[in-house]
Amino acid sequence: MNVVPYKQETGSKKEQVAQMFDKISRRYDFLNHFLSLGIDISWRKKAIKLLAPYAPKQILDIATGTGDFALEAMKLNPDQVVGVDISPGMLEIGRKKIAEKGLDHRIQLRQGDSENLDFNDNNFDAVIVSFGVRNFEDLHAGLKEMHRVMKPEGTAVILEFSKPQSFPYKQLYGFYFNNVLPTIGRMLSHDRSAYRYLPESVAHFPSGKDFLEKLEKAGFNNCICKTLTFGISSVYLARK
Repeated sequence: MNVVPYKQETGSKKEQVAQMFDKISRRYDFLNHFLSLGIDISWRKKAIKLLAPYAPKQILDIATGTGDFALEAMKLNPDQVVGVDISPGMLEIGRKKIAEKGLDHRIQLRQGDSENLDFNDNNFDAVIVSFGVRNFEDLHAGLKEMHRVMKPEGTAVILEFSKPQSFPYKQLYGFYFNNVLPTIGRMLSHDRSAYRYLPESVAHFPSGKDFLEKLEKAGFNNCICKTLTFGISSVYLARK
């Protein structure tokens, strides 16, 4: 089942996701940190630390958004990070942030389709994604593209929301995600659908073992999952 942000519209999921992120781009960073109580920052740090032993020099950040994951990846001292996203609005914000930090010569942001990447085979040492695979229209196609552009023995790190399973975190998470977050998100972003789409898309996303199976079907091996903050999010590491 493909969950879309704007159920009343006829555009594809890809088109609707791009439209949604364009609409909320100027409030996106604030809302991310505010609604997660800043925990999303520590999640990105932990995910990037998993890449440190592999010392990647060429990194692709898929669904880069405003570039937070790409910026965090600079702590690994790569030669270059390339970020790809379908939303021009998000990329505009990201380019400003990167320029302000004087990193625009090492981080390049491009508009592009994550399921049809404009890169040669075996091009990157590592491919990273932060809260983006959930938005793929065709998850298998997107994962296959990640695998294709990664060098042999390259590493993928994927950070994504998951679903806590134990009491009381499952119940607290469900109440916050389905009631509090959409209400605050709607008030602050002025987009009624964007923060209703978030819990719906997480609910239908194959997390944990189910997502590890998706990675293996796409050609990855040595796939592992580490849960973060009682299972609210998970970080996946996979090799080629």
